[in-house]
Amino acid sequence: MNPVAAFPHVFFLGIGGIGMSALARWFKANGHSVSGYDKTVTPLTEALTAEGIAVHYEDAVANIPAQVRENRAQVLVILTPAIPKDHQEWAWLREQGYDIRKRSQVLGLLTQGRPTIAVAGTHGKTTTSSMVAHLLHHAGVPCAAFLGGIAVNLGSNLLLPPATAPAETTPVVVEADEYDRSFLTLFPTVAIITSTDADHLDIYGHQEALIESFRQFVGQIQPGGTLIINHTADPSVAAAAPAGVRVVRYGLSPEQGPELYASHITAQGHTFRFALHGPQGAVDALELAVPGHHNVENMLAAACVAQAYDLTSEQLRAAVAAYRGVKRRFEFIVTAGSPEQPHVYVDDYAHHPREIEAFLRSLRTLYPGRRLRVIFQPHLFSRTRDFAPGFAESLSLADEVVLLDIYPARELPMPGVTSELILSQITATEKSLQTKEEILRNAETNADFDVLATVGAGDIDQLVPRLKNILNIRWNGAEA
Repeated sequence: MNPVAAFPHVFFLGIGGIGMSALARWFKANGHSVSGYDKTVTPLTEALTAEGIAVHYEDAVANIPAQVRENRAQVLVILTPAIPKDHQEWAWLREQGYDIRKRSQVLGLLTQGRPTIAVAGTHGKTTTSSMVAHLLHHAGVPCAAFLGGIAVNLGSNLLLPPATAPAETTPVVVEADEYDRSFLTLFPTVAIITSTDADHLDIYGHQEALIESFRQFVGQIQPGGTLIINHTADPSVAAAAPAGVRVVRYGLSPEQGPELYASHITAQGHTFRFALHGPQGAVDALELAVPGHHNVENMLAAACVAQAYDLTSEQLRAAVAAYRGVKRRFEFIVTAGSPEQPHVYVDDYAHHPREIEAFLRSLRTLYPGRRLRVIFQPHLFSRTRDFAPGFAESLSLADEVVLLDIYPARELPMPGVTSELILSQITATEKSLQTKEEILRNAETNADFDVLATVGAGDIDQLVPRLKNILNIRWNGAEA
């Protein structure tokens, strides 16, 4: 029986979140009445409204739809951790005894009894999970997917299987989030772990506690299942795999010692060409149009899953070549000029020092010798406090660094923790702290760069369309 069939009405607190909105779309597609609250209007909430989902933006009990207020026993409330503790609607729903679940708990319910491909890791999981879903879907393998970003090929963060696909055999691809130990609601058939670098220390306190949660997650892989794990992950995580679970380590080259690796990696324009070698055989002449060595590595893990679902070499080549990435993951916004004198604007969601380093090194590989300006918005006071030296080191790969103020998300300010903490340690030739309006004004008057990158997980994406128009005028002579 469908574990959520008893709830004809579903109400979301934080419906505009990328993971929450995927769930909202799933419930809507499966015949539930769906509504929700979010604090700001965004393109994503506007898309939900256009799809027939009621969204309101003022925190007031009176704004909760009548069918939610009047049918408590038939309502499932889904909550994001970003909702503040003093939220009026949340308080009222608690007081009234509503069934309130976290997003991760609901994902656990929806994947019960279904083959689940769970992608975990402190970075890379959105791209890798979108790759898995794309490879299977492109080859005609029925599957569902709940993604943490808008997959360009799908135009959505949700993939629904054909109505005729039997639930008990149709795989579900999910992004398994380590934040708040959310992924411990999942019991995957296949687990991918892209990284176990320190993060979310506001939750875990220290990295060993984070590693222990990954060990617990791995211990929940189903009997006879598979763990595909990056060779850089803490060795104790792979060692936690239950008896009978196949463990496949992956990395970019055989010198790193993995069973799954790439060879003959070359870059031409934005396309990376490589061959895959793994326990399920080799596939040559793969072409990935989403640049970056880290994305080649992500595709290795995704392709390993695809091979387990019997994709042929020809199917795999075609699917890899067709993959177009995820919005805000190495997304090319403006390209102009010539190969010798390029002008490029790229946007990326990177918000951890390792992610930023991989992104900027990839830009340097694509555009050697070109002047690089990076605009970065730190995400969370706690993350800034914990990783300021790492942020400064990775950002110093640029010629010029512009910092925005910290995006607080779910946190309150912390004494002494500001963007200046990063700025003071950056060694780039030019560095500054600016507001969004100052950045836009400077883009109109100061174009002393060849490559521009906006980076961060907060609301820095609000700059993207305006910067796009400014640079299109400067570089191409016309608005987008």
